[in-house]
Amino acid sequence: MNNAPPLTGPGDPPLFKALNEGAERPLLLICDHASRAIPRSMDSLGLPEEVLERHIAYDIGAAQVTELLAHRLGVPALLAGYSRLLIDANRAPGDPMSVLEVSDGVSIPGNQDLSEADLTRREETFFEPYHNAVTNALAQLWRLGRAPALLSIHSFTPSLNGEDRQWDIGVLWNRDPRIALPLIEKLSAHEGLHVGDNEPYSGREIAYSLDLHGGAAGLANCAVEIRQDHLETPGGAARWAELLGDAFEEILAIDYLYKVEHF
Repeated sequence: MNNAPPLTGPGDPPLFKALNEGAERPLLLICDHASRAIPRSMDSLGLPEEVLERHIAYDIGAAQVTELLAHRLGVPALLAGYSRLLIDANRAPGDPMSVLEVSDGVSIPGNQDLSEADLTRREETFFEPYHNAVTNALAQLWRLGRAPALLSIHSFTPSLNGEDRQWDIGVLWNRDPRIALPLIEKLSAHEGLHVGDNEPYSGREIAYSLDLHGGAAGLANCAVEIRQDHLETPGGAARWAELLGDAFEEILAIDYLYKVEHF
């Protein structure tokens, strides 16, 4: 019997945040790396506060864009409640990138030499409730009659491992082009906007949440990655929510989005 105390307790944030739960428009927004929170019981994983403010702990600005876009479009959204340093919601459990001992050159004291039981507790505490909520939210939309679409919102650091990243926003997709291609077209119409097609990451390589909840079910899906220096102020987040909102108002009018298709 496992008598270990729970990892979360009174005063800790909820495991995920749900917005517009009763909304019926058939699009779900998710934000896997919305939060930098660590439960009190885990003592900040041994990290100083300034490290938890960096991109290794969460996707800076992504939560704000997700919330603003959900409000703009009138669609439901789910935001993970805890830091990716505990367990990454966008990696399969057991993946070497799921729980990192070192992230972007920073050693994570609380992630060293974890046992299988430690890893399982994190999966059961943080990972499973969030993904169960995504499954249930999509099912709720689907029961209304049309297959829903899925959009995952992330942000990326302007420089990683000494390499500058030139894109303003990237659209990530695997095999399903139904959202990605019109979104790339609409964003690219803005003069001076550098739009990445599966850059700076590829949806063919890193897309656990989209593949699990979207691709496997034949639901239209894609992700966006916004460069973090564009999201450092409320005005920056609002601008990107507006750009995405304008694009999705048109994309959501495309009928073939709401059919089950396996590519």
